[in-house]
Amino acid sequence: MNGFVDQPPMSALRDHGGGIDAARRRWGGARQDWLDLSTGINPVPYPVPVLAPETWTALPDTAAVDALIAAARALWSVPDALKILPTAGASAPIARVPGLRPPGVVCIPTPTYNEHAAAFRACGWTVQTTHGPADATVLVHPNNPDGRLWERSEVPTHGVLVLDESFCDVVPERSLLDVALKRPQTVVLKSFGKFWGLAGARLGFVIGRPDMIDPLRDMIGPWAVSGPALAIGTAALSDTDWADATRRRLSRDALRLDALMVAAGAGLAGGTSLFRLYEVPDAAALQDKLAKAHIWSRRFPYSDTWIRLGLPGTTAHWARLDEALR
Repeated sequence: MNGFVDQPPMSALRDHGGGIDAARRRWGGARQDWLDLSTGINPVPYPVPVLAPETWTALPDTAAVDALIAAARALWSVPDALKILPTAGASAPIARVPGLRPPGVVCIPTPTYNEHAAAFRACGWTVQTTHGPADATVLVHPNNPDGRLWERSEVPTHGVLVLDESFCDVVPERSLLDVALKRPQTVVLKSFGKFWGLAGARLGFVIGRPDMIDPLRDMIGPWAVSGPALAIGTAALSDTDWADATRRRLSRDALRLDALMVAAGAGLAGGTSLFRLYEVPDAAALQDKLAKAHIWSRRFPYSDTWIRLGLPGTTAHWARLDEALR
């Protein structure tokens, strides 16, 4: 029994991690008192380099955009036949992609990240939540919140395909990006803020064939990414040593978090090395218990037994969580 409950209207499902201000209104404390474990953002971010003054004062020019695209192409081994479009986070293209084709039926297997269904519905699409034939399909890979990795045999061969790889940088060997080379009407989404831990930079990428990327670029418009985000993204995506070390650390910390939660009576239900999903008898009660210690977690409106936690980032944060779970 997974504790799933009847799903409320979509407007009620567009919940996200974060929201510390709302938590403060209920459980008190200053913002700096809270430990936010409700997101899947790397708590040890890439060290921001010193930026040239013109990254702040000048409109982003083509050289800065080209440098970021080159770094992304090298990191993800993107073939030359595919274009890369930097965007203001992954959320910007999620809202725009449904407008690339006339409305039809989109398959978005649930549970998953709720913004995809909201975006397609806003453009007049009908959403089906079971995996099957449709005019478009959205696969979140790894999936949020359960960490499911899709197999190539499960990728539909027809229609629009949105492959959301926002969390795939923790397991780059499992990327399905090359599907876009062989399959028409495919776009692959990449997030910068999660793995590199700099969500405030608002940087993402869309990868696909020119017939998908060119109209999307026109829809998004010029200067979609700020100068500072271009510079930081180029440095971070080029630093493969940092990425390799980070993957090893995240894997160790995910196991450490599992040990803490299992000792507290939780069962592992899935996740990635950036977030862990647990099965507990009463998710609301556990969230309340942690919130009283000013530790914020993530619950889901469709399950009363699932709770998701991100990773603590410091020794003090690990000790706080350990104490709150006792």
